[in-house]
Amino acid sequence: MSSNSFSYNEQSGGGEATELGQEATSTISPSGAFGLFSSDLKKNEDLKQMLESNKDSAKLDAMKRIVGMIAKGKNASELFPAVVKNVASKNIEIKKLVYVYLVRYAEEQQDLALLSISTFQRALKDPNQLIRASALRVLSSIRVPIIVPIMMLAIKEASADLSPYVRKNAAHAIQKLYSLDPEQKEMLIEVIEKLLKDKSTLVAGSVVMAFEEVCPDRIDLIHKNYRKLCNLLVDVEEWGQVVIIHMLTRYARTQFVSPWKEGDELEDNEKNFYESDDDQKEKTDKRKKPYTMDPDHRLLIRNTKPLLQSRNAAVVMAVAQLYWHISPKSEAGIISKSLVRLLRSNREVQYIVLQNIATMSIQRKGIFEPYLKSFYVRSTDPTMIKTLKLEILTNLANEANISTLLREFQTYVKSQDKQFAAATIQTIGRCATNILEVTDTCLNGLVCLLSNRDEIVVAESVVVIKKLLQMQPAQHGEIIKHMAKLLDSITVPVARASILWLIGENCERVPKIAPDVLRKMAKSFTSEDDLVKLQILNLGAKLYLTNSKQTKLLTQYILNLGKYDQNYDIRDRTRFIRQLIVPNEKSGALSKYAKKIFLAQKPAPLLESPFKDRDHFQLGTLSHTLNIKATGYLELSNWPEVAPDPSVRNVEVIELAKEWTPAGKAKQENSAKKFYSESEEEEDSSDSSSDSESESGSESGEQGESGEEGDSNEDSSEDSSSEQDSESGRESGLENKRTAKRNSKAKGKSDSEDGEKEKEKSKTSDSSNAESSSIEDSSSDSESESESESESESRRVTKEKEKKTKQDRTPLTKDVSLLDLDDFNPVSTPVALPTPALSPSLMADLEGLNLSTSSSVISVSTPAFVPTKTHVLLHRMSGKGLAAHYFFPRQPCIFGDKMVSIQITLNNTTDRKIENIHIGEKKLPIGMKMHVFNPIDSLEPEGSITVSMGIDFCDSTQTASFQLCTKDDCFSVNIQPPVGELLLPVAMSEKDFKKEQGMLTGMNETSAVIIAAPQNFTPSVIFQKVVNVANVGAVPSGQDNIHRFAAKTVHSGSLMLVTVELKEGSTAQLIINTEKTVIGSVLLRELKPVLSQG
Repeated sequence: MSSNSFSYNEQSGGGEATELGQEATSTISPSGAFGLFSSDLKKNEDLKQMLESNKDSAKLDAMKRIVGMIAKGKNASELFPAVVKNVASKNIEIKKLVYVYLVRYAEEQQDLALLSISTFQRALKDPNQLIRASALRVLSSIRVPIIVPIMMLAIKEASADLSPYVRKNAAHAIQKLYSLDPEQKEMLIEVIEKLLKDKSTLVAGSVVMAFEEVCPDRIDLIHKNYRKLCNLLVDVEEWGQVVIIHMLTRYARTQFVSPWKEGDELEDNEKNFYESDDDQKEKTDKRKKPYTMDPDHRLLIRNTKPLLQSRNAAVVMAVAQLYWHISPKSEAGIISKSLVRLLRSNREVQYIVLQNIATMSIQRKGIFEPYLKSFYVRSTDPTMIKTLKLEILTNLANEANISTLLREFQTYVKSQDKQFAAATIQTIGRCATNILEVTDTCLNGLVCLLSNRDEIVVAESVVVIKKLLQMQPAQHGEIIKHMAKLLDSITVPVARASILWLIGENCERVPKIAPDVLRKMAKSFTSEDDLVKLQILNLGAKLYLTNSKQTKLLTQYILNLGKYDQNYDIRDRTRFIRQLIVPNEKSGALSKYAKKIFLAQKPAPLLESPFKDRDHFQLGTLSHTLNIKATGYLELSNWPEVAPDPSVRNVEVIELAKEWTPAGKAKQENSAKKFYSESEEEEDSSDSSSDSESESGSESGEQGESGEEGDSNEDSSEDSSSEQDSESGRESGLENKRTAKRNSKAKGKSDSEDGEKEKEKSKTSDSSNAESSSIEDSSSDSESESESESESESRRVTKEKEKKTKQDRTPLTKDVSLLDLDDFNPVSTPVALPTPALSPSLMADLEGLNLSTSSSVISVSTPAFVPTKTHVLLHRMSGKGLAAHYFFPRQPCIFGDKMVSIQITLNNTTDRKIENIHIGEKKLPIGMKMHVFNPIDSLEPEGSITVSMGIDFCDSTQTASFQLCTKDDCFSVNIQPPVGELLLPVAMSEKDFKKEQGMLTGMNETSAVIIAAPQNFTPSVIFQKVVNVANVGAVPSGQDNIHRFAAKTVHSGSLMLVTVELKEGSTAQLIINTEKTVIGSVLLRELKPVLSQG
């Protein structure tokens, strides 16, 4: 092996030969070394002989060795003539290796490569796709202008190749040809346009890269391919994903309006859904119109979300920057967890990720606050990572966590890494300026550091103290005196200069110390650093103007020393100061203002983050990392005021293919084409919830066909009629795209009219419609989101298909079994939402079944008691005459099954009309959602109006803060729900209650003992007290001493079981069983005093 390793050493490189010589001389004699070189030459000769052999096995062995040499970084260029002869070999394995070699050396040996150009052209027609692709790679690597036409022709042919691998290489060759001859741009754009239509995931990333290199401004090429790229994104290779995501981020910023104007787009979509009157739709005033996210905008955000779990850090970073730049601010929070996960990668990845987090944390610190401890510094971190983590911790610091952070910083100051310790001191200074409550604490801590043994720590502390004292100098005379004493021991020039500047600025506050400091400085003037000398001159000038009796001679002495200093800056400063402060006949008009000039009030320094000005660069780019615009950087444009025409992204080609699809197979084809289809209708229905629902619907439909032929025939006839409706609707939509929204509305009306005409089937259709609407009400948020987005015409078709599958499925559930009812209930606990009434025969069958999982009948019941207590939302004094009160009506919310219904009463207590009452900016905790009431145009004097809202509190008692606005003012208000209003009453039997209670023991059970008078423990009193506090339903009990109540949480549907068990004497035990232990303990705390009091 040793002889082989020597034999393939580099021949032409001098450095390699030197290494080889040194290695040889250490082991053998000089003559032996010469022999070694000659044998090395011989070995290469052997390779040449092997390449010229008639045996393919010898040639293959030689090529493997040569490619091995290249892989090790050794120079094999001298073998080029021998290798290139084999380019026409009929053995595919040899041919592949020859092309690998030629791709590497074609650029260096252009003349020899040109000799074989006809062979490469022939290889472009080779039946093997790898040979065709390799030939194209070699051809594009010969960077000679003379063969540009040949390359252009080869690229055009390869772009139409049947193999996606060859088309991918054609996309790579486009960039090489463009860099060689930019004049070919127009022809290359035609090829790019053709390749962009390619449906292969192998090609997508490469062609988008070519697009970014050649014509990044030609956004019009992307329009028709936008939806296809969004849907292919998940399957493209990782580096292709990065390129496509960056390109689509730029595209979105030019084609969609900003989602940041108003809050959560979900509620706006819902608002749009409920305000579907013609008057509301045709509002001309754009500013008053609520923001509705474009379905294509939502498609991009939804399809990139799964990539946050990618194993490739670059992909995660690309998705993070996309969410940061184009998603609504309420949704950007999901990127934080993925970015924090990347901090477990190597230090290079950490550095880039932390830089981006540092920029993000300045604007939206809330999304990273839960992960504060992830940014604590580890002892193994390199300095660059430590300083970035410090930067992020500073940005995240607030009144709540500053005490924890200061304790952490105290540890960092003791670090052996002096650069990091100095950065920590600067960080403490920034925290002190940002959070006024800890300014004095930080200042005292920094003063303590002045007695540190380490000079760098002391010096940095002095500089930071100087900045802090500038903000409030009057209060800190003692600190200045303390620092003046340190001048004898501190030697770092910046620290000495800072102390002299402080004493000069505050010379009137320390009249005894300042002249003495100047005397000491005059002694050491000649040996001081230039920075310190300048501050000595400034100090002398200030003392000359304020205390000339003591310091006149000292100042003149210092000015004389400065006059002959070696540094011209100091000489210039000396002349300037002398003319300004020492009066003589040559003095100008400025002399009388000398005191105002030197002792003017200086503005306090602004301690800002170095990442503050980086947000104008796109995150994750080289320009952002360097904070300089790098070559090839493509800037993100500002959001357009009005969105360009969305119909440019519509693709009509697929419609022809859909016309001949048999009605019976429509569903199957839809699910098969869902991912790869170019048409927007399949793409919009890529929501996971709607997919699974349509699939399960089709399965149950098939079962129904085998079981009940009559029903299935009826359904299929309805299907075919609705299919014809949808086709006619589609054609009319294509004829008039500009009025797509109006068409969709007209279509909805015509559908309802058709439904009225079919009176023969009124009963069955009515029941199925009722059931399907109840399912739609109880569906997930993502589904309602996708339905509310269905503005454009192709999405109408998908929506009809979804409704169709639901109608297929729902009637069948009546006749199958109880197990099918699981489709209606998405929550994990055995609580069912209000389900359609079951037929008596099915009820009888169900009662006969003895399945433990399905025998319990648990349903939401009406509230036992609705308290009339109202809460003040806005006092009339605070609201300038507008008063607002709210109360909880304890009804299921019409805006969403996870929301708590709230009624707000607005009163105008003034003598003038209050106009445009609406909800303004919302500040909701992460996950919380709000459906606002419609804006009220005007409220007459002494008038009153009651409106409804819905808030999803996420099963917590967190406050929902928002602004209640009128035409002229905005008032900050908040709603904090009592824990009892986060529940819905549940009706269940005693047996079911005991069974569920048995499953919720241990950690899920909280209890307390209550002591009260016996008259307070009567059934009616207990019932009234419990239902007054919490929205629970009473459970029938067979024992007089035990009272049971049941409810479920609004958001998650978790059961809440309350038991009051009366003991002997005047005591009782209150027990609460629930998975939501926090809500359970809060409810226990609220019920205990109510049940105890008389």
